[in-house]
Amino acid sequence: MQRRHFLEGAGAALASLSSLPLAPALAQEAARGAPDERSAFAPLAPLAPIQARPDRIIDVSVCTRPFRANGPRIEAQRLGRQMVIHNYGHGGSGWSLSWGSAKVAVELALATREKQLAVIGCGAIGLTSARVAQRAGLRVRIYCRERPPEVRSSAATGVWSPDSRICTEDGATPAFRRQWEAMARYSFRRYQSLLGLPGEPVQWRDGYVLSDTPFGQPMPDIATPEAHPEPDYPDLEALLGDLRPRSQPLTRSQHPFPVPHVRRYTQMVFNLASYSQLLMDEFMRDGGEIAQREFFSPRDFAALKERTLINATGYGARALLGDESVIPVRGQTARLIPQLEVNYGLTYRGHNLFMVPRRDGILVQAQTDGDFGNADSTPDRAASDAAVLRLAALFAS
Repeated sequence: MQRRHFLEGAGAALASLSSLPLAPALAQEAARGAPDERSAFAPLAPLAPIQARPDRIIDVSVCTRPFRANGPRIEAQRLGRQMVIHNYGHGGSGWSLSWGSAKVAVELALATREKQLAVIGCGAIGLTSARVAQRAGLRVRIYCRERPPEVRSSAATGVWSPDSRICTEDGATPAFRRQWEAMARYSFRRYQSLLGLPGEPVQWRDGYVLSDTPFGQPMPDIATPEAHPEPDYPDLEALLGDLRPRSQPLTRSQHPFPVPHVRRYTQMVFNLASYSQLLMDEFMRDGGEIAQREFFSPRDFAALKERTLINATGYGARALLGDESVIPVRGQTARLIPQLEVNYGLTYRGHNLFMVPRRDGILVQAQTDGDFGNADSTPDRAASDAAVLRLAALFAS
């Protein structure tokens, strides 16, 4: 895997887990020499150990991230008597950009002056688009084959990652950067309004990034020869530098991990089970309808009564529209039995280890250099077992 695609120079060291959303921001700080802002307050309480054992795995899920080199497709297309607003191709940023992306799509839908809207798809983008359309006064019906928790996006890690595989370096034109920043900032504001709700759909969590080598040193490229090379990704996180706390370097006495280099960060986390249910409940409360239906080509849209549609089919758009610009990126997570006392995340660079604490379980991501361009949705239990054992080794003492 080409590790330069997240960051340049020393910053790439923290991005060795290339799909991990926290890495770019932390890496940029390390590369720039972020100030040492050690707190004058009392030290943190001891961290609860994670019971990381393969026999505690309760689920292994695979999602397919829909990557497009030029970024998400958000545009209107006339198909016969209908106007189709495409809203797909968000890479690993679907949940993070969902509100801002939906805002752009719904504005295009409103320009048609139709009062009824069909949304195709009930994942992160489709469900959020439906809610934004309702808030704009439209009557909305969702057509979908699956709904949460069966949709692909329910298997996401659920962290704030607005620039995760969002486009290539070449695709990040000035116009794209402006639109991306606007979508990210709007989404961020919407998520802050969900803090403190029952079920805690959105939370802020501390976490720790671990390293065997200093953060200022680049990681070696560990790609396997047969791996599908990834493109270079742009540095967009710097545009949002005012939206997150800076990471902090820790001394050996300030953490329990058996590694020489550690930084503490703060990350926004989505508890996808409760968050998806919140969106579904609000959608139905406001008069939304859901019809189970499968589409095999754009010609199938003609059978719908609505004249304006939002196509939020994610990776499904590749087959539905024949859009080969949508490239699959495989993502697999294992979910351990919940430990509510574990309130921190972990990233171990160079070891393909990423852990997110959620209310529905502790998520441990297993990834390989063969994930890019891989549409295989078959869970690999052995890979998840190995990831959990790597996590367990951090608590062996």
